[in-house]
Amino acid sequence: MFALLLIWIGLVSSFTILGSWYARSFGRSDMLLGIYVAFGIFSNIAAAKTAEFDLVIGTFYAPAVVIVFSVTFLLTDVVNERFGLQETRRMISIAFLSQIMISLFSWLVVELPPAPFFPHQNAIEVLLEQVPRIVLASWVAFFVSENLDAVVFAWFKSKTKGRHLWARNALSSIPAMLIDSTLFITIAFYGVMPVVPLIIGITITKWLVALVDIPFMYMNRWILYRNQSTDVFSIS
Repeated sequence: MFALLLIWIGLVSSFTILGSWYARSFGRSDMLLGIYVAFGIFSNIAAAKTAEFDLVIGTFYAPAVVIVFSVTFLLTDVVNERFGLQETRRMISIAFLSQIMISLFSWLVVELPPAPFFPHQNAIEVLLEQVPRIVLASWVAFFVSENLDAVVFAWFKSKTKGRHLWARNALSSIPAMLIDSTLFITIAFYGVMPVVPLIIGITITKWLVALVDIPFMYMNRWILYRNQSTDVFSIS
């Protein structure tokens, strides 16, 4: 598990640093947007696996997609920090529409009759076939929580005049993750599974991820504003 943790940290830092470097070098958000859309689409696939997370405070079970949130919520905060709320909302809308498009084409691929010599139809169905209720839950939770994260981040930045980066990073992601878990679990599993334990387990796992995101946010801000007058490491 420790080795996987190190790999996860390396991937998060690599993808986000690449996007921040591109944003600083070219003054554009399209690299960050592309990474965000890619992870948004992949999240629907990753949500199919329930994983065990052996954490310091206990063992939790949650969809494997929680490791993706460390990138998506961080990317919204990075874009919000550099380009503002309007650009962040544009990025979320594009990712949301992309998920709908991919879901429709995934359904079409599954429904196409397989060739007689194609042996992996069952694997394709397991990977791409999606339960409509779960898909709806994923769409609603994604759109609401990501927009909430963006609005709270921008509001907190305005109120603090750009200070307290650690606070707006955590205080925007933490409530957004709670809303995401509550909406997704309730819409997807109400009446089928006990929703409260699932919401608690997934939310705690996401919150720990959000706390891990804080140093990555400072790292990305340093890249975005390097050699500029902004005191990127100020926590006051």
